[in-house]
Amino acid sequence: MNHEQLFTDTSLACAQLITRRYSTSFSLGIRTLDKELHRAIYAIYGFVRWADEIVDTFHSHDKAALLATFEHDTYAAIAAGFSLNPVLHAFQWAVNEYGIDHEFIDAFLRSMEMDLEDRNYRQELYEKYIYGSAEVVGLMCLRVFCHQEPARFEQLREPARRLGAAFQKVNFLRDIRSDYEDRGRVYFPGLRYEQFDNETKRTIEADIRADFEAAYVGIQQLPRSARLGVHLAYVYYLKLFYKLRQAPAAQVLAERVRLPDNTKLLLLLGSWLRYRLRLVG
Repeated sequence: MNHEQLFTDTSLACAQLITRRYSTSFSLGIRTLDKELHRAIYAIYGFVRWADEIVDTFHSHDKAALLATFEHDTYAAIAAGFSLNPVLHAFQWAVNEYGIDHEFIDAFLRSMEMDLEDRNYRQELYEKYIYGSAEVVGLMCLRVFCHQEPARFEQLREPARRLGAAFQKVNFLRDIRSDYEDRGRVYFPGLRYEQFDNETKRTIEADIRADFEAAYVGIQQLPRSARLGVHLAYVYYLKLFYKLRQAPAAQVLAERVRLPDNTKLLLLLGSWLRYRLRLVG
């Protein structure tokens, strides 16, 4: 038995478990990718989730110190091709196997640093945060999807960024109350939480809609191995966006809008049927 391979396989299984425990919707999307892509995407999600947990969860600890250690250990793992931390071992495997750009990793970690402070975001910081927290995650996944196809990666870079931005902005809109009350954050630039109203909400929604429209063109051009899974994630977030759009501002501030599990399964079935009927590509 090759115990080093066993260690890597076990670390990748840990990333899969993290994904399934933390995000049923993301897990459904991954399962509809070709099986050869699963491990790398689980590894990316595990890394992103663990960093996010540091800044959002461990309030009784020195989060800045934890994040600094996490960043140091991340780059050490990538350089060595090994880590005793299973999340970082899985992530370094994906980075080294698929040539994930270090610039994407650095931008992501800088955005996590921004979350260490309570803040209201002006436009420049908002765009920087969106890029680092969401767009580069889409670009990491795109590196996996377009492995050994650099021209296709460059062609789809902008749609992948817009898709990541759309997902993150939907999250911001859905979680606007908890971000403010629990974490002291208001992400949308120029917005004062107390003045969030239907007119402001419509302006935010128009921006999100433009991101969704720009992203869809790219989904059509993804490799077939990734197209169904990404399309499912797109449909899920679009459905959530439509539900948020139908809710008045007061309702968004009062409750967390969700899609029930049976709706998620119906979206999965619908995406699969459209794919099989070749309506998606």
